[in-house]
Amino acid sequence: MTYLEKAQDLYGMINSGQLMDAFEKYYHQDCVMVEATGDRREGKDTNRQYEEKFLSSVKEFHGAGVGSIAANEGDKTTTVESWMDVTFQDGNRVKLEQVAVQKWDGDHIVNERFYYNPGN
Repeated sequence: MTYLEKAQDLYGMINSGQLMDAFEKYYHQDCVMVEATGDRREGKDTNRQYEEKFLSSVKEFHGAGVGSIAANEGDKTTTVESWMDVTFQDGNRVKLEQVAVQKWDGDHIVNERFYYNPGN
């Protein structure tokens, strides 16, 4: 599987409601995730807790999708522009949009950096 195909499968899983399954399948044990604010989370356990907390904050999913996916196979890097429309437990409905840059080692993402407007 190419890195492009892996990223497509990852987001196919996420957008069909399998976020945690996708996380378990595609993220390395020592993965690092960096938010647009610069906040870093290190290790799969820490990032799993973050994703579970996000999911528990969502009352309803209204849709999700991918604008574009690109891959640099030689550098083992993928870039994904995505969106998610959710209503949080407090009733606030938001369309979240971001770009993620993922660095891969074999079948797993070892580093992911997110770009979005942190004020939203």
